[in-house]
Amino acid sequence: MASKYQFAHVKKQTPNLVFLLVIFLALALPMPALADGPAPAALPTLDSFIETVKDGSISTLRGVYVQGVMAYPVIQQPANNAGYVSSLNGRLTQFKLASTYGTVGLLAHNYLAGASFSQLKEGDIITLVYGNGRTSSFMVTDIQSYKAQTPTSPYSNFTDLETNDFYTAEQLFKKVYAGEYRLTLQTCIEKDGDLSWGRLFIIAKPVTESTILKTGEIQG
Repeated sequence: MASKYQFAHVKKQTPNLVFLLVIFLALALPMPALADGPAPAALPTLDSFIETVKDGSISTLRGVYVQGVMAYPVIQQPANNAGYVSSLNGRLTQFKLASTYGTVGLLAHNYLAGASFSQLKEGDIITLVYGNGRTSSFMVTDIQSYKAQTPTSPYSNFTDLETNDFYTAEQLFKKVYAGEYRLTLQTCIEKDGDLSWGRLFIIAKPVTESTILKTGEIQG
């Protein structure tokens, strides 16, 4: 993810530059000592997890749960800092700018909680937990991986690793964050020691009654 300096005064930037900087996001900083976080081998039940993240706030996202994969508290970005991503292990950060495009965006460094994103697969159910204990479920429908042409540049273009299609940073931002209501998880892809070599996006759509009928009972 990008440095705090790169995202200072983000509201004064042009929309195009905001897109470029956000897609860059410094998700790959020098690896720090990891802070304590939930151990993947000892995940709580969904009900237990809800109790640990509840704080009474009605509309604030406080946790993300996937059976057998993750049970992470969610940290909110500070005001006017669209590039902030938590440096604590076992924590996800809600991406505020995504909300303005009708999407729930979640960010994590690939050497911290973001490492678990690669364990997700199509059909997995992701449960969002809000401060009042309310939950909202999404099903993973698409997993997209991209190579950054210039990994350390906020202006990098990207290549889809599956289709070989080319995208500017703005085009990629709109592809994964704009459009219909969805959940998007973002982290970096590491290759050959380069922590910011590429970008991984997990796309999930809201679970509806028809989804339940097609796939069976939601995991919980």
